[in-house]
Amino acid sequence: MVESSREPATSVTRNRIQLPQVPAAGALYRRALLGALPGLGGRRPAHPPAVELCVDGVTVDRSHLAAYDRVCGFRLTDRLPATFPHIMGFPLALRLMTTPDFPIPLTGVVHVGNRITVHRPIGADETLDFTTYAENLRPHDRGRQIDVVLIGAVGGEEVWRGVSTYLGRERTPGGGERRDRGERPPAPAASAHWRVEPAVGPAYARVSGDHNPIHTSRLGARLFGFRRPIAHGMWSKARCLGALENRLPDAYHVDVAFKLPLPLPSTVSFSSTPAGDFALHDSRGRPHLQGTVTEEGRAPS
Repeated sequence: MVESSREPATSVTRNRIQLPQVPAAGALYRRALLGALPGLGGRRPAHPPAVELCVDGVTVDRSHLAAYDRVCGFRLTDRLPATFPHIMGFPLALRLMTTPDFPIPLTGVVHVGNRITVHRPIGADETLDFTTYAENLRPHDRGRQIDVVLIGAVGGEEVWRGVSTYLGRERTPGGGERRDRGERPPAPAASAHWRVEPAVGPAYARVSGDHNPIHTSRLGARLFGFRRPIAHGMWSKARCLGALENRLPDAYHVDVAFKLPLPLPSTVSFSSTPAGDFALHDSRGRPHLQGTVTEEGRAPS
């Protein structure tokens, strides 16, 4: 079913496409790889696709939730971790990103940031309706960036929102937002050191559905310029939130920037502050991830 949807804040009209079920991620990755072959990808548009994809009635598989909690370091409870709706709706977002109208090809895309808003705790017995769309295509000094929005609702009320920022690397500089090339501040004192083993890549791929070969295969990683597989950025975020679980309010924003890739295996240092800042650094003090938790309704300090 296709309907017309208008978002007043941005005056963007999108066609609403209702899917009968969450797509299968494996077929979407095969589509992305096929589109990367020379001569088959075609020209990419200069704007986000004017559609939003929706799936209603998505339930939580409790065994899946338990496996996810174990891989990411969360307690086994009936409350969904902030990052779990992301993986529930990830195949829907992946479907959007593998359409010919998406302006950045999925192969080689870099996940550079993610912001999640939890409006209230979500129980494992609740049924979620998901909607996804893309917006804010903009230049970057290494190519172009775009935001993919994923919204989870219960009974017509938005209870969760995730915004993932992706970078499509291109040879011609985009002339837009640039990385901070100033002097790097010293790494904060670590509160924990974690050994991240190679098994984390395949284990997280199984519970998340994100089977990008840069995370699971040495050969796949090398094809995209990495000497070793690298950890999923959303695993790193989830692992940090697992360490902060006792300090999280019921409603909050958690914003992260993914910095240096985290090669597998590695030993990383985790740090956090009472103000809500947290980070992962390597043994040389370079950041893999930097994030902030802010209670909803309270301005960042």
